[in-house]
Amino acid sequence: MVAAHMTSTGIASPSSGMSSAIGDVIAGLRHWELWGTLGWHDIRQRYRRSIVGPLWLTLSMGIMVAGLAFLYAGLFGKSIENYLPYVATGMIVFNLISTIVTESADVFIGSASLILQLRAPLSIYVHKMLWRNLIIFAHNMSIYLIILVFAQLPLGWNMLLALPGLFLLVLFGVWVGLILGTLSARFRDIPPIAGSIMQVAFFLTPVFWLPSALSNRELFVHLNPFYYLLEVIRMPLLGQTPPWYLWGVVVGLNCVCAVLSIAFFARYRARIAYWV
Repeated sequence: MVAAHMTSTGIASPSSGMSSAIGDVIAGLRHWELWGTLGWHDIRQRYRRSIVGPLWLTLSMGIMVAGLAFLYAGLFGKSIENYLPYVATGMIVFNLISTIVTESADVFIGSASLILQLRAPLSIYVHKMLWRNLIIFAHNMSIYLIILVFAQLPLGWNMLLALPGLFLLVLFGVWVGLILGTLSARFRDIPPIAGSIMQVAFFLTPVFWLPSALSNRELFVHLNPFYYLLEVIRMPLLGQTPPWYLWGVVVGLNCVCAVLSIAFFARYRARIAYWV
């Protein structure tokens, strides 16, 4: 059986590597108690002697949301009651997108000691990173709940569409984590590059400005993949139903990234422990 998956030179065949990579991702999901505990431990360690703890992130997010909403509502001639929910949801969701991408570049490097000591699927470190950021995202959603009372948004059942949008974003994070994490283990220039890209993407994505403001450059918005990841979650949170093409782009983005990441992870997975 083993020989069927080996080449004549004794090196594992591509099909064997692909099955091992897929098995690693599945096995990592089954170790949910491990990466769940590690993710929660990361947050506790980061804010171990802080009185407010991870709510510092929520406070800073709330201050930034209030400042941007007040400033750009005046620039765009919008009422603060209508513009504040738009900015708040955009900031909260894009912060999740940004931290997933930037921390994906450090996912294996930052866990080097565990990788060298613990015999476990490598994908658990990607799952741990995603779980940690979902906990922070849940804290930040308290800002959204406060704004719900302030703005009195007309919400309906379409608000629940934010859940499949969030699932697709987290799934996208798995593929990005495998690619960037592996690349960063080999090339240490990747983390600062990823951070710089997300800083630029924050201003190029309609987080606090409206796509209608670029009436002659709408193609510029629609070529931005972060726009689709943002809107499939933000629109339901604002009581709107995302059009079908948004879902199609996000699903297609996941499919393409899944194929690329599994192939890449299968090719270099065995070398990660030596690179970190």
